[in-house]
Amino acid sequence: MRRPHLPARLPLDPYVLALLGTVGLAALLPARGAAAPIADGASTAAVGLLFFLYGARLSTREALEGLRHWRLHLTVLACTFLLFPLLGLAARGLVPGVLTQPLYSGLLFLCLVPSTVQSSIAFTSIARGNVPAAICAGSFSSLAGIVLTPLLAAGLLGGHAGGFSLDSLLKITLQLLLPFLLGQALRRWVGGFLVRHKQVLGYVDRGSILLVVYAAFSAGVTAGIWHQVSFPRLGALLLVEAVLLAVMLLVTWYGSARLGFGRADRIAIQFAGSKKSLAAGLPMASLLFGAQAGLAVLPLMLFHQMQLMVCAVIARRRARDPEQEPAADRVAEVSPAAQQPTGQAR
Repeated sequence: MRRPHLPARLPLDPYVLALLGTVGLAALLPARGAAAPIADGASTAAVGLLFFLYGARLSTREALEGLRHWRLHLTVLACTFLLFPLLGLAARGLVPGVLTQPLYSGLLFLCLVPSTVQSSIAFTSIARGNVPAAICAGSFSSLAGIVLTPLLAAGLLGGHAGGFSLDSLLKITLQLLLPFLLGQALRRWVGGFLVRHKQVLGYVDRGSILLVVYAAFSAGVTAGIWHQVSFPRLGALLLVEAVLLAVMLLVTWYGSARLGFGRADRIAIQFAGSKKSLAAGLPMASLLFGAQAGLAVLPLMLFHQMQLMVCAVIARRRARDPEQEPAADRVAEVSPAAQQPTGQAR
C-alpha cells in the first residue's frame, strides 16, 4: 500500500498569526473608556468598507452565467446553509459537559457563515478540479450569506447572539447588504480601479478585519468573558471541530459521487462545501454578538486554520491521483470569464 505523503510544511497562514497578535494586543491594551466608542465606530466603518469592496468586485454577469451549473451550486449551498447548521444543532447535546454555552454559540455561528472563495479556488486548482465552478460556488455562498447568516442566527441563536431582535436584524442587513449593493451599483466605475490596485486593496481588506477583531476582543476583555474559558475546554472545542470538518469532508466527497457528479465537480464541491469564511464571519460576529463577539469568533478562527491544514493535504493527494478524468470532462460549465478570482472573502 502506498504511504500517504504529507507536505514538508503544513500551511500556517501568516494572516492567522496576525489575528492572534491582534487578540494578544487587545488582551494587553484593550480599548477602554473614551477609546471604546472610537474603536466601535471604526469597526462599524470597516465592516461597511469590507462589504462595499465585496460588492464592487463580484461580477454580476459572471455570477449569472455560473447559474448554468445550478446542481453543483445548490449542492454547495445545501452543505453550507443546511447540513452545517444541522450538525451545529446536533452539537447542542455537548453542553455543558464538553462545551460551555458561549463556546457552543460560537460553534453554531461557525456553522452559519458562508463558504470561502480564495482558498476554495486555490485547493480546487491544486487538486485539478473544476476551478470556475469553485469560483462561482464560493461567490454565490458569500452573496447568500449576507442575508442567510443573519436570518439563521436570528432563528437558531436567539438570545445568545447579544440579545438578537428584529431591530438588530434590520441593523445588520443595512450595515452589510446596503454597502454590498452600493458596491455592485458602482462596479462599472470603480471595478477597473479595484483590479489595478488589487494587492493594495487586499491589505485594506485584511487591515479592516484586524480592526474588527481588535474591537471585538477589546470588548470581551473589558466584559471579563475570557475567565469563562479553560485549556481543557479549548482542547474539547478543537476535537469537536475536527470531527465536524471530517464529517463535512466525507459527506461532500462521497455524497457528491452518489449525486452523479464527476471527479472535477466533486473536488469543487468538497472544498467549497466543507469550508467556512473567516473574512465574512468576523464582521458579522461583531454585529451579532456585541461584547461577546471575542469569545464567539474563537471557534471560527480555530476552524479556519484547521481547514487550511487539512485541505492542503487532501488537495496535494488528489493532485497525485492517477485516475484523472479527460481534460474535456473538466471543462467548466460556466463562462471562461469566470476563471479569474473575484478576490472575495478568504
